[in-house]
Amino acid sequence: MTPAIALNPELATISRVIILVALTFYAFSFIVLAWALTKRAGGQGKKDKFANRLDNIGLVLMGVGVVANGAGVLTRGIAANRVPWANMYEFSISGAFIVSAIFMLALLFRDLKFISSFLAGFLVLIIGSANTLFYVQVESLLPALQDYWLVIHVSVAILATAFFTIGATLSLIHILKETKRITSSKGKAGKAFTKLLKVFPKSEKLERTYYQFNIIGFILWSFTLIAGAIWADKAWHRFWGWDTKEVWTFIIWTIYAAYLHATTTKGWDGKRAAWLSLIGFIAIIFNFTIVNLYFKGLHVYSGI
Repeated sequence: MTPAIALNPELATISRVIILVALTFYAFSFIVLAWALTKRAGGQGKKDKFANRLDNIGLVLMGVGVVANGAGVLTRGIAANRVPWANMYEFSISGAFIVSAIFMLALLFRDLKFISSFLAGFLVLIIGSANTLFYVQVESLLPALQDYWLVIHVSVAILATAFFTIGATLSLIHILKETKRITSSKGKAGKAFTKLLKVFPKSEKLERTYYQFNIIGFILWSFTLIAGAIWADKAWHRFWGWDTKEVWTFIIWTIYAAYLHATTTKGWDGKRAAWLSLIGFIAIIFNFTIVNLYFKGLHVYSGI
Protein backbone atom coordinates (compact mmCIF):
# COMPACT_ATOMS: atom_id res chain seq x y z
CA MET A 1 0.00 0.00 0.00
CA THR A 2 1.25 3.44 -0.92
CA PRO A 3 1.81 5.53 2.25
CA ALA A 4 -0.33 8.63 2.67
CA ILE A 5 1.38 11.83 1.61
CA ALA A 6 1.11 14.78 4.00
CA LEU A 7 -0.50 17.81 2.35
CA ASN A 8 -0.40 21.42 3.52
CA PRO A 9 -3.54 23.30 2.36
CA GLU A 10 -2.53 26.45 4.27
CA LEU A 11 0.77 26.67 2.41
CA ALA A 12 -1.10 25.99 -0.84
CA THR A 13 -3.25 29.05 -0.12
CA ILE A 14 -0.13 31.14 0.51
CA SER A 15 1.28 29.81 -2.76
CA ARG A 16 -1.80 31.01 -4.62
CA VAL A 17 -1.44 34.48 -3.09
CA ILE A 18 2.20 34.59 -4.23
CA ILE A 19 1.13 33.55 -7.74
CA LEU A 20 -1.39 36.40 -7.74
CA VAL A 21 1.44 38.76 -6.78
CA ALA A 22 3.38 37.44 -9.77
CA LEU A 23 0.33 38.01 -11.96
CA THR A 24 0.16 41.62 -10.76
CA PHE A 25 3.80 42.28 -11.65
CA TYR A 26 3.38 40.61 -15.03
CA ALA A 27 0.32 42.77 -15.70
CA PHE A 28 2.15 46.01 -14.85
CA SER A 29 5.10 44.79 -16.90
CA PHE A 30 2.80 44.26 -19.88
CA ILE A 31 1.35 47.76 -19.56
CA VAL A 32 4.76 49.45 -19.33
CA LEU A 33 6.32 47.36 -22.12
CA ALA A 34 3.34 47.94 -24.42
CA TRP A 35 3.64 51.67 -23.70
CA ALA A 36 7.35 51.50 -24.59
CA LEU A 37 6.54 49.72 -27.85
CA THR A 38 3.98 52.32 -28.92
CA LYS A 39 6.31 55.19 -27.94
CA ARG A 40 9.10 53.66 -29.98
CA ALA A 41 6.79 53.19 -32.97
CA GLY A 42 5.75 56.83 -32.85
CA GLY A 43 9.19 58.23 -32.03
CA GLN A 44 12.78 57.52 -32.97
CA GLY A 45 12.78 53.73 -32.76
CA LYS A 46 15.65 52.34 -30.68
CA LYS A 47 17.00 55.87 -30.16
CA ASP A 48 13.91 56.92 -28.19
CA LYS A 49 15.35 57.42 -24.68
CA PHE A 50 11.98 57.53 -22.94
CA ALA A 51 10.95 54.25 -24.59
CA ASN A 52 14.26 52.69 -23.53
CA ARG A 53 13.63 53.72 -19.91
CA LEU A 54 10.15 52.24 -20.09
CA ASP A 55 11.65 49.02 -21.45
CA ASN A 56 14.03 48.81 -18.53
CA ILE A 57 11.25 49.43 -16.01
CA GLY A 58 9.02 46.87 -17.69
CA LEU A 59 11.75 44.23 -17.66
CA VAL A 60 12.50 44.90 -13.98
CA LEU A 61 8.80 44.39 -13.23
CA MET A 62 8.85 41.18 -15.25
CA GLY A 63 11.95 40.05 -13.34
CA VAL A 64 10.18 40.56 -10.01
CA GLY A 65 7.24 38.64 -11.46
CA VAL A 66 9.57 35.76 -12.37
CA VAL A 67 10.91 35.59 -8.82
CA ALA A 68 7.39 35.64 -7.33
CA ASN A 69 6.24 33.09 -9.91
CA GLY A 70 9.10 30.76 -8.95
CA ALA A 71 8.34 31.18 -5.25
CA GLY A 72 4.69 30.35 -5.89
CA VAL A 73 5.60 27.21 -7.79
CA LEU A 74 8.07 26.14 -5.09
CA THR A 75 5.61 26.63 -2.23
CA ARG A 76 2.90 24.76 -4.18
CA GLY A 77 5.30 21.84 -4.55
CA ILE A 78 6.16 21.89 -0.84
CA ALA A 79 2.45 22.06 0.02
CA ALA A 80 1.75 19.03 -2.16
CA ASN A 81 4.92 17.22 -1.06
CA ARG A 82 5.72 16.45 -4.71
CA VAL A 83 6.65 18.14 -7.98
CA PRO A 84 4.07 20.87 -8.76
CA TRP A 85 2.79 19.81 -12.17
CA ALA A 86 0.07 17.21 -11.61
CA ASN A 87 -2.85 19.24 -13.01
CA MET A 88 -3.58 22.13 -15.36
CA TYR A 89 -3.22 24.77 -12.66
CA GLU A 90 0.21 23.55 -11.60
CA PHE A 91 1.38 23.00 -15.18
CA SER A 92 0.27 26.55 -16.07
CA ILE A 93 2.09 28.31 -13.25
CA SER A 94 5.19 26.14 -13.74
CA GLY A 95 5.11 26.73 -17.50
CA ALA A 96 4.74 30.49 -17.04
CA PHE A 97 7.75 30.51 -14.74
CA ILE A 98 9.93 28.53 -17.15
CA VAL A 99 8.89 30.64 -20.16
CA SER A 100 9.64 33.91 -18.36
CA ALA A 101 12.90 32.60 -16.87
CA ILE A 102 14.18 31.36 -20.25
CA PHE A 103 13.23 34.67 -21.85
CA MET A 104 15.05 36.69 -19.19
CA LEU A 105 18.09 34.44 -19.59
CA ALA A 106 17.94 34.75 -23.39
CA LEU A 107 18.05 38.54 -23.06
CA LEU A 108 21.62 38.18 -21.82
CA PHE A 109 22.63 36.77 -25.21
CA ARG A 110 20.13 38.21 -27.69
CA ASP A 111 18.20 41.44 -28.17
CA LEU A 112 14.66 40.13 -27.75
CA LYS A 113 13.17 43.14 -25.98
CA PHE A 114 10.86 43.71 -28.95
CA ILE A 115 8.76 40.65 -28.00
CA SER A 116 8.70 41.40 -24.26
CA SER A 117 5.25 43.05 -24.30
CA PHE A 118 3.78 40.13 -26.28
CA LEU A 119 5.32 37.63 -23.88
CA ALA A 120 4.20 39.56 -20.78
CA GLY A 121 0.66 39.63 -22.15
CA PHE A 122 0.78 35.87 -22.73
CA LEU A 123 2.00 35.30 -19.16
CA VAL A 124 -0.90 37.36 -17.83
CA LEU A 125 -3.30 35.27 -19.90
CA ILE A 126 -1.80 31.95 -18.74
CA ILE A 127 -1.65 32.76 -15.02
CA GLY A 128 -5.00 34.56 -15.12
CA SER A 129 -6.59 31.47 -16.67
CA ALA A 130 -4.82 29.22 -14.15
CA ASN A 131 -6.28 31.14 -11.21
CA THR A 132 -9.80 31.60 -12.59
CA LEU A 133 -10.43 28.49 -14.69
CA PHE A 134 -7.96 25.79 -13.71
CA TYR A 135 -7.41 26.21 -9.98
CA VAL A 136 -7.84 23.07 -7.85
CA GLN A 137 -7.05 22.30 -4.25
CA VAL A 138 -3.73 20.61 -3.54
CA GLU A 139 -4.02 16.82 -3.65
CA SER A 140 -1.94 13.66 -3.81
CA LEU A 141 -0.98 11.97 -7.04
CA LEU A 142 -2.57 8.80 -8.34
CA PRO A 143 -0.40 5.74 -7.59
CA ALA A 144 0.47 5.31 -11.29
CA LEU A 145 1.92 8.84 -11.34
CA GLN A 146 4.06 8.47 -8.22
CA ASP A 147 7.19 7.77 -10.17
CA TYR A 148 10.47 9.52 -10.96
CA TRP A 149 9.45 9.47 -14.64
CA LEU A 150 6.91 12.18 -13.80
CA VAL A 151 9.79 14.52 -13.01
CA ILE A 152 11.71 13.59 -16.17
CA HIS A 153 8.80 13.45 -18.63
CA VAL A 154 6.85 16.52 -17.55
CA SER A 155 9.83 18.78 -16.77
CA VAL A 156 11.19 18.26 -20.29
CA ALA A 157 7.70 18.83 -21.74
CA ILE A 158 7.49 22.16 -19.88
CA LEU A 159 10.93 23.18 -21.15
CA ALA A 160 9.98 22.27 -24.73
CA THR A 161 6.74 24.23 -24.44
CA ALA A 162 8.66 27.27 -23.17
CA PHE A 163 10.96 27.29 -26.20
CA PHE A 164 8.01 26.75 -28.54
CA THR A 165 6.19 29.67 -26.88
CA ILE A 166 9.03 32.11 -27.59
CA GLY A 167 9.35 30.69 -31.11
CA ALA A 168 5.62 31.16 -31.71
CA THR A 169 5.77 34.77 -30.53
CA LEU A 170 8.54 35.51 -33.02
CA SER A 171 6.63 33.64 -35.74
CA LEU A 172 3.54 35.76 -35.11
CA ILE A 173 5.54 38.97 -35.51
CA HIS A 174 7.05 37.59 -38.72
CA ILE A 175 3.57 36.86 -40.10
CA LEU A 176 2.43 40.38 -39.25
CA LYS A 177 5.43 41.88 -41.02
CA GLU A 178 4.78 39.76 -44.10
CA THR A 179 1.08 40.57 -44.28
CA LYS A 180 1.28 43.26 -46.95
CA ARG A 181 -2.47 43.72 -47.24
CA ILE A 182 -2.56 45.19 -43.73
CA THR A 183 0.67 47.15 -43.81
CA SER A 184 -0.14 48.80 -47.14
CA SER A 185 -3.37 50.28 -45.82
CA LYS A 186 -3.58 54.07 -46.28
CA GLY A 187 -5.83 54.73 -43.30
CA LYS A 188 -4.60 56.08 -39.96
CA ALA A 189 -4.78 52.65 -38.37
CA GLY A 190 -2.86 51.12 -41.26
CA LYS A 191 -0.12 53.77 -41.08
CA ALA A 192 0.19 53.36 -37.30
CA PHE A 193 0.44 49.60 -37.75
CA THR A 194 3.12 50.05 -40.40
CA LYS A 195 5.17 52.24 -38.03
CA LEU A 196 4.80 49.66 -35.30
CA LEU A 197 6.06 46.84 -37.53
CA LYS A 198 9.15 48.88 -38.46
CA VAL A 199 10.24 48.65 -34.81
CA PHE A 200 10.77 44.91 -35.18
CA PRO A 201 13.86 43.35 -36.80
CA LYS A 202 13.91 42.30 -40.43
CA SER A 203 12.05 39.15 -41.41
CA GLU A 204 15.27 37.24 -42.06
CA LYS A 205 16.51 37.83 -38.51
CA LEU A 206 13.13 36.87 -37.04
CA GLU A 207 13.12 33.69 -39.09
CA ARG A 208 16.60 32.65 -37.95
CA THR A 209 15.77 33.37 -34.32
CA TYR A 210 12.52 31.45 -34.06
CA TYR A 211 14.09 28.57 -36.00
CA GLN A 212 16.72 28.30 -33.26
CA PHE A 213 14.11 28.31 -30.49
CA ASN A 214 11.96 25.79 -32.36
CA ILE A 215 14.77 23.35 -32.99
CA ILE A 216 15.67 23.31 -29.28
CA GLY A 217 11.98 22.82 -28.47
CA PHE A 218 11.77 19.99 -31.01
CA ILE A 219 14.71 18.13 -29.49
CA LEU A 220 13.16 18.44 -26.04
CA TRP A 221 9.72 17.42 -27.35
CA SER A 222 11.26 14.35 -29.00
CA PHE A 223 12.69 13.36 -25.64
CA THR A 224 9.27 14.00 -24.08
CA LEU A 225 7.71 11.56 -26.53
CA ILE A 226 10.33 8.89 -25.88
CA ALA A 227 10.28 9.34 -22.10
CA GLY A 228 6.48 9.14 -22.14
CA ALA A 229 6.60 5.82 -23.99
CA ILE A 230 9.11 4.39 -21.51
CA TRP A 231 6.99 5.56 -18.57
CA ALA A 232 3.83 4.16 -20.20
CA ASP A 233 5.48 0.75 -20.49
CA LYS A 234 6.45 0.86 -16.83
CA ALA A 235 3.03 2.06 -15.62
CA TRP A 236 0.64 0.34 -18.04
CA HIS A 237 2.84 -2.34 -19.65
CA ARG A 238 2.68 -0.91 -23.16
CA PHE A 239 4.76 1.71 -24.95
CA TRP A 240 1.90 3.06 -27.04
CA GLY A 241 -1.86 2.75 -26.66
CA TRP A 242 -3.34 5.39 -28.98
CA ASP A 243 -4.48 7.36 -25.96
CA THR A 244 -5.73 10.85 -26.91
CA LYS A 245 -2.81 12.57 -25.22
CA GLU A 246 -0.30 10.25 -26.83
CA VAL A 247 -1.79 10.89 -30.27
CA TRP A 248 -1.71 14.68 -29.86
CA THR A 249 1.83 14.60 -28.54
CA PHE A 250 2.81 12.76 -31.71
CA ILE A 251 0.80 15.17 -33.90
CA ILE A 252 2.68 18.12 -32.38
CA TRP A 253 5.99 16.34 -32.98
CA THR A 254 4.97 15.69 -36.59
CA ILE A 255 4.05 19.34 -37.23
CA TYR A 256 7.37 20.62 -35.94
CA ALA A 257 9.24 17.86 -37.77
CA ALA A 258 7.49 18.97 -40.97
CA TYR A 259 8.43 22.58 -40.19
CA LEU A 260 12.11 21.71 -39.74
CA HIS A 261 12.12 19.48 -42.82
CA ALA A 262 10.42 22.13 -44.96
CA THR A 263 12.79 24.89 -43.89
CA THR A 264 16.01 22.89 -44.21
CA THR A 265 15.41 20.71 -47.29
CA LYS A 266 12.50 22.20 -49.21
CA GLY A 267 13.55 25.82 -48.97
CA TRP A 268 10.43 26.96 -47.16
CA ASP A 269 10.89 30.43 -45.73
CA GLY A 270 8.96 33.61 -45.13
CA LYS A 271 5.33 33.47 -44.13
CA ARG A 272 4.85 29.79 -45.00
CA ALA A 273 7.47 28.68 -42.48
CA ALA A 274 6.13 31.11 -39.87
CA TRP A 275 2.61 29.75 -40.27
CA LEU A 276 3.80 26.16 -39.85
CA SER A 277 5.65 27.16 -36.69
CA LEU A 278 2.54 28.92 -35.36
CA ILE A 279 0.27 25.96 -36.24
CA GLY A 280 2.53 23.72 -34.16
CA PHE A 281 2.08 26.00 -31.16
CA ILE A 282 -1.69 26.16 -31.69
CA ALA A 283 -1.67 22.34 -31.56
CA ILE A 284 0.16 22.56 -28.21
CA ILE A 285 -2.49 24.92 -26.82
CA PHE A 286 -5.25 22.63 -28.12
CA ASN A 287 -3.54 19.64 -26.50
CA PHE A 288 -3.23 21.43 -23.17
CA THR A 289 -6.75 22.91 -23.04
CA ILE A 290 -9.32 21.10 -25.20
CA VAL A 291 -7.81 17.62 -24.88
CA ASN A 292 -7.41 17.91 -21.11
CA LEU A 293 -10.86 19.37 -20.54
CA TYR A 294 -13.06 17.51 -23.01
CA PHE A 295 -11.36 14.23 -23.93
CA LYS A 296 -11.04 11.09 -21.85
CA GLY A 297 -7.87 9.11 -21.45
CA LEU A 298 -5.18 7.90 -19.10
CA HIS A 299 -3.15 11.08 -19.60
CA VAL A 300 -5.88 13.63 -19.00
CA TYR A 301 -4.81 15.61 -15.95
CA SER A 302 -6.97 18.74 -15.73
CA GLY A 303 -7.86 18.01 -12.10
CA ILE A 304 -11.06 20.02 -12.59
